[in-house]
Amino acid sequence: MNTDVIQYFLELIAIDSESRDERAMIDRLKADLAALGATVTEDDSQLSTQGNAGNLHALIPGKIDKKPILFCAHADTVKPGKGIKATQKEGIIRSDGTTVLGGDDKSGVAEIVMGIREIVASEEDHAPVEVLITVSEEIGLLGAKHFDKSQLRSALGYALDAHRVGDLVVGAPAQNSIKIVVTGKEAHAGVEPEKGINAIRVAAEAIAAMPLGRIDHETTCNIGIISGGTATNIVPNRVEIKGEARSHNAPKLEQLTQDIRHALESTIQRHQYDFGAAAFTWEAKQEYQSFFLKDSEPAVQLALDALRDAGIEARLMVGGGGSDANIINATGLPMVICGTGMNKVHTVGEDIEAEELRRGAAFIAALIRRYSQK
Repeated sequence: MNTDVIQYFLELIAIDSESRDERAMIDRLKADLAALGATVTEDDSQLSTQGNAGNLHALIPGKIDKKPILFCAHADTVKPGKGIKATQKEGIIRSDGTTVLGGDDKSGVAEIVMGIREIVASEEDHAPVEVLITVSEEIGLLGAKHFDKSQLRSALGYALDAHRVGDLVVGAPAQNSIKIVVTGKEAHAGVEPEKGINAIRVAAEAIAAMPLGRIDHETTCNIGIISGGTATNIVPNRVEIKGEARSHNAPKLEQLTQDIRHALESTIQRHQYDFGAAAFTWEAKQEYQSFFLKDSEPAVQLALDALRDAGIEARLMVGGGGSDANIINATGLPMVICGTGMNKVHTVGEDIEAEELRRGAAFIAALIRRYSQK
């Protein structure tokens, strides 16, 4: 294992690990965590995620008798993430512009491993440390959802999966995924279009009536995928729509979801004819719950203390996206989302400052020291 966090990060991003293809990354981390003295197990979540590797759970024993402190990151990257070739210039690490860099979330992985390594190498007494490396996070938090959370023994945790080092995300919204199928009636578009019901038009009218975008300071909604039709000379009889609704407020999320359905129902009612009728099917599913940790929460205070110890400016914030922390917090184990330095993620313009990797690893070490002292 490389002992420098920057070089270690470069080694990790050179390992292909797009979602559902994390095998090589998991094998590498299994060996690296074992080298730190951890007991490491891999679950069989790939049977549910349809990937080629499971989640890693590791426990590094400590000499201080208290519950472990948990660190979490995910092994997968978004596409395009194969054949990543990194460059360094003036302290900035980038890809060659044909792929993502993979800092989401290999910066988090590298900082966790190197921060723990610093503590282990120093031979100082510390509390037990628990590590969870999940798979298929980028495609719906699948690894975390299928991980047996009863295995976790920690008192509190930190998910390394946000932007600037020092950022502490203490809240995130719940999300409902929505799938709609609108059906109409097919007809020849040039000969008798009046005998058809255009499902694309019906869907478009419904979408136009839906509350979308920024609803308020804690609620958003988006229609992201629409597909249908088979040929330009056929009045289409089927359209599939996929979207999402998010909110930090559960009643608002429920109301927004119902408002979307109402817009759909009202539109469908306008397209009922003697020769046929539009119809729809509806599926709304909660993907994860929201969470919010008060400033007084021990996990938040510990992070603030550790950042102060490391000389890093802290910034508390509430996020707009979901992560493995949503899944872990729902179990009752408080988990803060922490920044790693990743920037412009999910784009081929992604980058990270080398110094952010150093700060991130120092933060992990400071968290372990602070937790072990308290």
